Amino acid sequence: MLLFLKNALFTVIVPGTFGVIIPYRIGFRRASADLPWGLHYVGLFLLAVAGAIYFRCVWDFAHTGRGTPAPIDAPKVLVVRGLYQYVRNPMYLGVLLIVLGWTVYFASFGVFVYGACLAVAFHLFVIFVEEPSLRRRFGGSYERYCCTVRRWLPGRRYVPAV
Repeated sequence: MLLFLKNALFTVIVPGTFGVIIPYRIGFRRASADLPWGLHYVGLFLLAVAGAIYFRCVWDFAHTGRGTPAPIDAPKVLVVRGLYQYVRNPMYLGVLLIVLGWTVYFASFGVFVYGACLAVAFHLFVIFVEEPSLRRRFGGSYERYCCTVRRWLPGRRYVPAV
C-alpha cells in the first residue's frame, strides 16, 4: 500500500505538473470554439493512450522493480518487461504523448513548443543523469539491455541473456 501511495504522489506531482497542468494552462488560452470539428476527440484519444502507457510503466516499476519513477525511490530491480522490452524510456514517451494530446486538443502551437522543450530536457536528463546512474547501479545487465533496446524509438523485443 505504501508503494502505491508513493507512486500516486510522484504521478500527481511530476507528470501531473509537466504533462497536465502546464500544457493545460498554456493551451486553455485558445478559444475552443475555433477548433476544427473532431480535433477534441483526437486529442482525447491521444491523452487516453498516453495515460495507459504511463500507468503501465508505473505498474511495472512497482510490481517488478519494487520502486517508483522517483529517483529517490528507484526500482531495486532493472525493469525490462512490458513496454520496456521495446524502448528504454516509455514513461517519458508517455508524458510527451500526453503533451501532444493537449497540443491537438487545443490546436496550440504554444503547447507544441513546450512539448519540444520538454523532449529536449528529457533527453538531456536521460543521457547525463539517468543512464550513468543505471550503469553504476545495474552494471553489465544494463549495458546488455542498452545494446539491445533503443533509447527513444521502439524496436525489437528485449530477450534477457540466459
